[in-house]
Amino acid sequence: MTTKAAKSSFRLKGRNRDSYLELVLAFPLASIQSEAHLAEAQGVMDSLLAQGPLDGGAEMYLDALSDLVGTYEDEHHTVEPASDAEMLRHFMDAKGVTQIQLSREAGLSKSSISEVLAGKKPFSRQMMRKLAEFFQIDVGILAANL
Repeated sequence: MTTKAAKSSFRLKGRNRDSYLELVLAFPLASIQSEAHLAEAQGVMDSLLAQGPLDGGAEMYLDALSDLVGTYEDEHHTVEPASDAEMLRHFMDAKGVTQIQLSREAGLSKSSISEVLAGKKPFSRQMMRKLAEFFQIDVGILAANL
């Protein structure tokens, strides 16, 4: 049984087509079905990324393979959102500030910062506003757990 491909204005030509088809022949674009398949796909992606600038065909292949990997990971490797304590610790480490510095410079009580870092209490709305301003981030990032 033969099927006729739908006509499309989107076409790969020349060198871009050759590189895309070469990659598809080496590692076909198909739904990821297992952890072993995922590891192989990630290896292919890593090798492409290590090559530096890619031509249009290789870029297109990498985008498609990344989508397939992302779909599998979304279904099989869910990541829980970071806790308020984890987020605060991350932002403090990234900016290189201590609890005392954060308290002084952001206008927050030392006890509130300590309680959040210990996981004893979540961010208050006022704290989120002050932290967002201090770390120069969108307040929505800190409100992810609400």
